[in-house]
Amino acid sequence: MRYNKLGRTGLFVSELCLGTMTFGGGDDMWGKIGQLGQDEADALVRVAIDGGINFIDTANVYSNGRSEEITGQAIRNLGLKREEIVVATKAFGEMGAGPNGRGASRYHLIDACKASLKRLQLDHIDLYQIHGFDPATPIEETLRALDTLVQHGHVRYIGVSNWAAWQIVKALGESARLGLHRFASLQAYYTIASRDLEREIVPALLSEEVGLMVWSPLAGGFLSGKYDRADESKTDGRRATFDFPPIDKNRGYAIIDVMRPIAEAHGVSVAQIALAWLLHQKAVSSVIVGAKRPDQLTDNLAATKVELSSDDLAKLGETSALPAEYPGWMFERQGEYRRTLLEKMR
Repeated sequence: MRYNKLGRTGLFVSELCLGTMTFGGGDDMWGKIGQLGQDEADALVRVAIDGGINFIDTANVYSNGRSEEITGQAIRNLGLKREEIVVATKAFGEMGAGPNGRGASRYHLIDACKASLKRLQLDHIDLYQIHGFDPATPIEETLRALDTLVQHGHVRYIGVSNWAAWQIVKALGESARLGLHRFASLQAYYTIASRDLEREIVPALLSEEVGLMVWSPLAGGFLSGKYDRADESKTDGRRATFDFPPIDKNRGYAIIDVMRPIAEAHGVSVAQIALAWLLHQKAVSSVIVGAKRPDQLTDNLAATKVELSSDDLAKLGETSALPAEYPGWMFERQGEYRRTLLEKMR
């Protein structure tokens, strides 16, 4: 297991992060993703820690707070040293009735943070993330609320999830202008089958030194190895009951067709190749992996040992490359001469 700096901070996190969306369950969407109780969650956390993971991610909306409760109790049940794990959670989604029971307002975030701390049984949250963009709240208000939480010692670092490039960069500018704590990371959807992030967001993250945490790296199980073009009638797996995130399946199958022989050549699973590809991407700080069983998590952990060759990366990159889109193709055309000069300098 390697450890990467999270953005511009001095915090090091494991290249794989344990996601806890499968903890808790219920009768709603979360129940379709996972129904793990305390004992099952304890077993997964144990496998993760033994595998070198020091990073755990949850959110207050996962099973209406139950995931946070189970995560916090697992830390206690296993006797984990608090100073050796990095705990991340998120706020934004609906946690109460009425118009102020969600969002990124100061009103909601202060209360949401205190509630998460109680459920997690912790005195501070290492990374507190805004789970979505709130069009009703000025970015300055959100930043000031988060800065208050950092100043009071409830939160160590702050981040966002599912924000656009312009929103992130605007927030960083406001933080610099106002002397507030800046976002350390973005948590976003990114897979070899869905590389949309590379158009605007990845260049912004690299430019501004913001870390990237990847959610759903296997495209909601599509890249797990269970699915292929020859048998689209599969009824097992998460996508059988919860077909999300959206994906161009024809394009996805073409990518899987290339991944299978590479996986066979390395003696690993298709899922490990999908994860390894992400771990080879410069912008990625940590890849969030979730599981329902210890053997699934163990398979994911093994991806850290897969070293893709330049030939492997070229084949995967060519098959999964995004189609040209303006202004990207114009940047490529107009910047060719200057890029050549830079390459000669190296």
